[in-house]
Amino acid sequence: MSEISAKRVQISGRVQGVSYRAWTQRAARRRGVNGWVRNMPDGTVLAHLEGPQAAVKGLINDLRSGPSLASVTNIEQDTAAPEGAETFEIAG
Repeated sequence: MSEISAKRVQISGRVQGVSYRAWTQRAARRRGVNGWVRNMPDGTVLAHLEGPQAAVKGLINDLRSGPSLASVTNIEQDTAAPEGAETFEIAG
């Protein structure tokens, strides 16, 4: 069984108003990653990702491009405590 990984990821750039959260939700579900994604007041997008280590790593790599109208300039990631998420949801 794969080791479970949990990451808190903050994405900067043109990531609000371009369907980034919905794109992230679809990408996470395709990869079998659970958690949530939300817009932040400072214009970034924050996501909590948990699942098999390889799937989480792959999703973080996917987040570097995002949907076609997005322009990601930076991704910061930190290890997080698993929250026991069973799906991937848009939190706000």
